[in-house]
Order: sequence, then structure tokens, then C-alpha cells
Amino acid sequence: MKQAQSTSKSRYITKASAPILDAQLDVGFSGSLEEAIEAVQSIMKDDGDFIMRRFHLFGRYDAVLFFYCTMSDLATINNHILKPLMHLPAHLEGRSVDIQSLRDIVIDDVLYHSGVESEIKLSGLISCILRGDTALVIEGLEEAFSISTSSVEKRAVDQPATEQVIRGPREGFIEMLEKNIALIRYRLQTPELRIHSLEIGRRSRSKVSVCYLDGVTNTELVDEVKRRLSLIDIDAVLDSGYLEQFIEDNHVTPFPQVQYTERPDKVAANLLEGRVAILVNGSPQALIVPTVFSQFYQTVEDYTERFLLMSAIRLARLVALVFSLVFPAIYVSIISFNPELIPTEFAVAVAGGRAGVPFPAMVEVIIIEISMEVLREATIRLPQQVGGALSIVGVLVVGQAAVAAGFASPITVVIIALTTIGSFATPAYNAALALRLLRFPLIIMAGIFGLYGVVIGLILIANHLLSLKSFGVPYLSPLIPGNFKGMRDLIIRSPLKWMTDRPASLHTQDKKRVSTGNSAEEQPKNVLDPSEFNPSVEEQ
Repeated sequence: MKQAQSTSKSRYITKASAPILDAQLDVGFSGSLEEAIEAVQSIMKDDGDFIMRRFHLFGRYDAVLFFYCTMSDLATINNHILKPLMHLPAHLEGRSVDIQSLRDIVIDDVLYHSGVESEIKLSGLISCILRGDTALVIEGLEEAFSISTSSVEKRAVDQPATEQVIRGPREGFIEMLEKNIALIRYRLQTPELRIHSLEIGRRSRSKVSVCYLDGVTNTELVDEVKRRLSLIDIDAVLDSGYLEQFIEDNHVTPFPQVQYTERPDKVAANLLEGRVAILVNGSPQALIVPTVFSQFYQTVEDYTERFLLMSAIRLARLVALVFSLVFPAIYVSIISFNPELIPTEFAVAVAGGRAGVPFPAMVEVIIIEISMEVLREATIRLPQQVGGALSIVGVLVVGQAAVAAGFASPITVVIIALTTIGSFATPAYNAALALRLLRFPLIIMAGIFGLYGVVIGLILIANHLLSLKSFGVPYLSPLIPGNFKGMRDLIIRSPLKWMTDRPASLHTQDKKRVSTGNSAEEQPKNVLDPSEFNPSVEEQ
């Protein structure tokens, strides 16, 4: 059994070594302290924060500690490692401590620390030092010790910056992987939550964790996620976005096939549906796979509020999504080819507004759209205190000046403003960005072919969406292929007790998530109904 487990684990070993470590893979310890010190110093060379602390173990054996003072907890090293190692414990006084029993005594009787591991290779010792732990080498022992002392400054858990919270937990992921895993375990206190860890990046050696629910998530999906991650061979993984670009199915589409989030409750909800979450040390965004298009206009608040209210809000979001994609193209096609579709009074007003504009409708809309995109990008990149003022100046002053100068018509400014507001209503930034980019080819086709061009463009976009898959899951499911139970959470949000099954497209092991027993259908009792109260009995 142990052999099978080790074989399965080694199947997903990643190429996470650096060239210097590759040269030390088969180098062991001979028992000579001076040789170990020379080997470590030849690798670390002139690192200013690298500390080598010699001392006498129990006053008898030569030993040395290696660590980075900028990444390690110095108080732990001084009080819980160095101090007990220099003095023989009271219960061992008078006993002879030979070199054969020294290893067990150090681990079992001396060190006041739970995170102690043995290292038999020099490469493992160097890796432990690089991640902020402390390495212990003792004269005469052909193995070293790795002691967990990593301590890196981190920001506190705070509200997610990219996802506004209306109703729900206000905790967001931070850059520390261990803290992020703790936030997930806090919400899913079940032994079925599995965390598979691996390292990716030859030089960054970034720790990556694959999270899923054993007994719920499809095992083939978990194996495929691990397989794709194991094939990544890159110098460094500095953010989860690097992994997203390697594991997605289609690399030449504007539509995202991997969802990212800063919210632990959102990750927990997706794990319960049978999806897989990927976390990277150093990144506050978790990746969720597989992903379908409907997830990008849904929010966590859709499920924490009553279904009637949130269904109406979701419909408004869908209308805004359609507006942000086709509204400018329809405006250009009608103005350029089919003005008879506009009511007469409105057509006169539009013609009067466009009387002094020197450009065709298509060129005018494209110029204003590009100006809006530049303004939006400038607002995002500037400091927060200046960005708000710039957005107000850009919308009011520049827009009004463009109309007054005859550079753009008032109706065009209104159309672009409504389109921009519609793109802001899409919760997912990467999905909204895809729709913003697709507006431009639709506007060009509308300016050349009119409404026919808009329809052809929409057909091409729909055909492209039908061809997309995320880890084998059709991108438009549960709409295509059709699944009636899945459609209860597509355009509107049904009551929670109606959504009894997990998404069928995920092929989960446990398909039920809401009990269909009699208790769920039991009618509430109106225990304080005035018509059922007997005042005489109450007075007695």
C-alpha cells in the first residue's frame, strides 16, 4: 500500500529545481562538519543575510546552524533551538550520549519544535534554507535536520479588494498560502477536504496547492488538473495568472476558461459543487476549474439573499451584459443603414445632433470607445486619490467639450456611456474585458454590412462559445447541452431547496447536495397566530 501511494505521488513531481540544485541532487553527507560547511558556503557565497552559527551540541559535539536572518524567526531559533541544543537536558545528565543515539535524542528529547525533518541530501538542505527554515548539521552524523522557522511579513486578512461584498463574509485571501488554506478549512471542517501540494518553478520554487473534496469531486478531473500542472516547466510562478495561462484549454480566445477569486466562501461553494481550486503561494487569487460562462455573471450574494430579489438582479446583469456587447454596433448599423427604424421625432433629434460631426457614425463611435478605454485604463493605473478625480474630469469635461466642439454627437456620448456602465455591471473583470474587446469588431462589421454584420458577428461569437471547453465541460452548459435541473440556476436563481443536485456536467461522485426528505417540505407552524390563540386558556 505504501509503495502504491509513493508511486502515485511521484507521478506528479514537477520540474521545480534550479541549475545549482540539479548539480547537488545526488550529493549526500559524509559526516564531516567542515565538508558540509564548505559545500553550503560554496552555494550561498556572499549572501549578506545568510547566517552560519557554530556551537557545541551539549558541550561535546561540533554543530552548526544555517539560516537566512531575513526569512527566519530569530526568537524561535534562539529560544527553542539553539538554547536547548547547547545544554544537555536534566533527565539525561550522567548518561553517556553516543553518536548512534544522538539523532533520536535531538529529535525526541531536546528540540522544542514540532516541524523537524531529516535531510540526507545536500539539495534538500539548501531547499530548506531557501524557504526560510533552519538547517542543523552535526559532526559525525550522515544526515542533517530541517527545522521549520520560516517567518515572512504578511498583510492582515482584509476585505477583498477586487470583489465587493454586500452580504456575506468579509474575509479575503492574502499572499500566504498557509493562511489561505486555513480560511478554506475554517469553512469546510470535513476530513474529505484534500490538499495536494507541489512545487512549480525552477528558480522560484513556488508552492502550489490543489484543493478538492474527496468523495465529491470527479477523480479523473483531479488527475487531469495535477497532470497539467506537472507539465509546467518555467523559471518562476509569481502569480496564479501564470498557471491559468498554462492549464486552460484554448489559448487564443478572449473568453476566460478559468475563474479566479479572492473570496474563501466562493472557493468553498465551488468545492462543494465538485470543482477544484488551485492556490499559489504569493498570490491572493485562487483559481477555480472547470469554469462555464454563466459563472462570470453570478455572485455570492445571489445565494445569500432571497431568490425573487436576486433573480431580478441577475436579469438586470444579463441585460447590462448584452448592452455592453451589442449596443454600439446596433446604433452604428441603424444610423448608417436603417434610419427608418428610428421614430420620426427621435430621428430628427439625432440628425440635428449629428449635423456638425465630420466623421461617419462608425469612425465616431470607435474614436469615443477608444478614448473611453484609455480613460478607464488611466483611472485604474493612477493612485486611488487621483483616479477618482480623473474619471469625473474625463466624463464631464472631456465629453462635454467633445460635443461642444462638434467632435461627437450627444447621442453617441449617451450610447457609449450606457455601454460603459453595462460593462461595469459584469462582476468578473476578465469576462467584462472580453466583451469590451469584442465590441470593436462588431462595430466595424455594423459599419460595413449594417444589421446583417451585427447578426453575423453574433453568430460567430456564439459558434466560438459553443466550441470552447474547460477541462472537457462545455462552456455554455447547462444551456448547451441542455440540462433542466441546471437551468434552475442559469438565468434566474431558483429556491435553494429546488436545486437538489450538483451540476451534472461535473460528473461528481456524490450528486445530491440538498435532502429531498419530508422535513424540507414540511409547512411552517404559525405558533403565534392570533386566530389560534385562546385568551381564556392564556389567562388561566
